[in-house]
Amino acid sequence: MERELGAEWRKKIPEFEDKPFAAASIGEVHLGKLADGREVAIKIQYPGVAEGINSDIKNLTAILKMWNIFPKGMYMENLMNVARVELAWECDYIREAKFIRRFREILKNDPVFIVPDVISDLSTNRVLTTEYIYGEPLDKALHYDQETRNLIAESFLRLCFEELFLHRLMQTDPNWANFFYNNSNKKIYLLDFGATRDFDRSFTDSYIQIIRGASVGDRDLVLKSSQKLGFLTGLETKALENAHIDAAMILGEPFKTDAPFDFGNQDITKRIHTIIPVMAEHRLTPPPSESYSLHRKIAGAFLLCANMRAKISCKPIFDDIYARYQKQPKSAK
Repeated sequence: MERELGAEWRKKIPEFEDKPFAAASIGEVHLGKLADGREVAIKIQYPGVAEGINSDIKNLTAILKMWNIFPKGMYMENLMNVARVELAWECDYIREAKFIRRFREILKNDPVFIVPDVISDLSTNRVLTTEYIYGEPLDKALHYDQETRNLIAESFLRLCFEELFLHRLMQTDPNWANFFYNNSNKKIYLLDFGATRDFDRSFTDSYIQIIRGASVGDRDLVLKSSQKLGFLTGLETKALENAHIDAAMILGEPFKTDAPFDFGNQDITKRIHTIIPVMAEHRLTPPPSESYSLHRKIAGAFLLCANMRAKISCKPIFDDIYARYQKQPKSAK
């Protein structure tokens, strides 16, 4: 703290609890109170974490290659390269603070989501101080009534689509501890933006068509959009081509009807798992680098809806986003 905030940092934070109240992925979080009475959460990065990323990833990649336990279609080296970049992002608290401010501006009028403010003069590359919020992580909110669980799940799914297609800016870590629900004001607080990334319009133009194709049962649209985006080369076997399209169609099922989709009584994950071996064994090209973190977030959204046993109408959510996306100027970056 002295190295990052100076020798007199305790004058800026008169009350500081030495014992952390939470653990972050690469650090710990302490409660503090400023001179003006505001409570703050202070995330402090563990020493040496950032410096050790490259060597740790390099060693892990070498071990995986030596053991040869993953099918070639998994393209583990590409996955490790993406992981290296994203872990470096997680270590850069200045970068995270920038995205917190961007999301705070984007969501300032949102009816559900709130982004705590950054305390700029108490934030550095290794220390990040934000407003302290009250609530509980979403995995502690599973006991609420159906209406509340539906609100949480529907809002989360809406946010995913708005992030990707309207703002082309997504917080891609679906860890439930990054989202706190406060039942007294029915708000969801977004807490961790280390894994945030931008998406180019060229990517989202094709990706939204994949979802569109899946939602209306257009296999040819899914195929052509997947090839344009780089998921497929056009030289794949029919078995792989069909497996890829089938996976998209399965994931698109919640968006095919206006009727509420019962996430608590579905087998989407089970059916996807039966297809993965074919794709992992016969894939000819690694997926776009953006898709790793994106699919992590989408998978997290589906898991949240399933665990919430949500019964929500998903088609209107996507149809609204799709219509708004088509109205955006094509020159948007």
